[in-house]
Amino acid sequence: ENTLNVRVRVFAALREVMDKEELEVELPSGTTVTGLWERLVSDEPRLEPYGAALQFAVNHDFVGKETELQPDDEVAFLPPVSGG
Repeated sequence: ENTLNVRVRVFAALREVMDKEELEVELPSGTTVTGLWERLVSDEPRLEPYGAALQFAVNHDFVGKETELQPDDEVAFLPPVSGG
């Protein structure tokens, strides 16, 4: 099994760009959070400007961007919150 499936959740401005809040993504085994983000940006280039300031959570725990994903992880991309 050289692939894994993860559930991606996006919030705030990212949700508006993607017009959805959740999606399933199939990735090569060993993909990191960064690799997943790059995949999303390649599918939806308008996401790219948000990458610099994102926070990431895997299974509700904040993680670093080099965290390796596991099958069935839930990955959340959280842009910085602005305004009220």
